[in-house]
Amino acid sequence: MDKIDLRILSLLQRDGRISFSALGEGVHLSANAAAERVRRMQANGTIRSITANVNPAKLGRPLEAQIDVKLRQGVSAAAFEKALQGVAQIHSATLMTGSFDYAVRVACRDQDDLVSVTEYLRNKAGAQETYSRVILREISVA
Repeated sequence: MDKIDLRILSLLQRDGRISFSALGEGVHLSANAAAERVRRMQANGTIRSITANVNPAKLGRPLEAQIDVKLRQGVSAAAFEKALQGVAQIHSATLMTGSFDYAVRVACRDQDDLVSVTEYLRNKAGAQETYSRVILREISVA
């Protein structure tokens, strides 16, 4: 990976819909050369996916939070992850080291909705303990 690849990644992180022509201009390559570099980075796993970064507030879920979860004894990571599937408020879950097992990112309609998600994690998904933090602001530094 060279400086051009790193610059391509930076431009893609800012705008995943950037055209290959504009991407090439941004790194002083032809559109075809830029496209080839992107395809190579996709093939080797450097670029996992290019997705839309959706504003949850525009979807009626303005309250974002991170819920740290410690699993109950005997609850496997696979079972916990399966229990999260299909819960609309849950954006992502990250298996972590430290005193908590998971960091779960949620977007909720309001405080009552956040309470419901937390109760679901405790009563249905296998959480022994949760610790919630409301996200006040998030910036992208890429």
